[in-house]
Amino acid sequence: MTEQLRLMAVHAHPDDESSKGAATMAKYVSEGVDVLVVTCTGGERGSILNPKLQGDKYIEENIHEVRRKEMDEAREILGVKQEWLGFVDSGLPEGDPLPPLPEGCFALEDVDKAAGELVRKIRAFRPQVITTYDENGGYPHPDHIMTHKITMVAFEGAADAEKYPESEYGPVFQPLKVYYNQGFNKPRTIALHEALLARGMESPYGEWLERWKEFERAERTLTTHVPCADFFEIRDKALIAHATQIDPDGGWFRVPMEIQKEVWPTEEYELAKSLVDVSLPESDLFAGVRDNA
Repeated sequence: MTEQLRLMAVHAHPDDESSKGAATMAKYVSEGVDVLVVTCTGGERGSILNPKLQGDKYIEENIHEVRRKEMDEAREILGVKQEWLGFVDSGLPEGDPLPPLPEGCFALEDVDKAAGELVRKIRAFRPQVITTYDENGGYPHPDHIMTHKITMVAFEGAADAEKYPESEYGPVFQPLKVYYNQGFNKPRTIALHEALLARGMESPYGEWLERWKEFERAERTLTTHVPCADFFEIRDKALIAHATQIDPDGGWFRVPMEIQKEVWPTEEYELAKSLVDVSLPESDLFAGVRDNA
């Protein structure tokens, strides 16, 4: 290999990088891959989900600063680089009908213009591989859906000097592959659920599976299974660093680590676009890239 391998993970909010693909990133960092997390918003409108911290006046009044500090800690744990795209959290609208999104939020930005900010990051970092969310956002949060939109525009736009002039956005660069995070997939959930029940243990996934039936979600294509069980502990430490978002005694951590490693030792992705020849299924996000590096 003559060129450094680089991976960019584009996420909507601080904490998304630790709940989606974190073990994969830690694995690649350990192998010498340069990994950059791009966080689109500051998570300013995120609810305080950890019951132990709810009602804390300092956190409520300084949520933006608190979440930046949490991101700093998670970044150090994962060993990745991290940069902010600078947009404002849209919040998760609730109600029927849904209320309008707040003025000036990320989800209301012009897609091509917002993608231009990501083009700058791509051209500066020059990643061969990018990960992001599918067209549904993984779940229908407006910021996750917007993250998908701008990433797909920027994947093409980074190589388009006419749309994004080099004088403003930097020298053109074409990433080779883009993936959708699919870590929360039904086969994994069923496997862990059944493994717990078989051992006479309580499963946190029963309600998840019932909701799956209710909404009849179409199954995504899992093209890529990255073995990364040795990095599950690092993933969990990074997730716990986002203290306002994660309850360390909550459902995220109810499956014993040894069962996770035995039953489902991978993180999953869906290959969305590739400009190199691939053979599916894969076990490496850089499959087809290493030979060209």
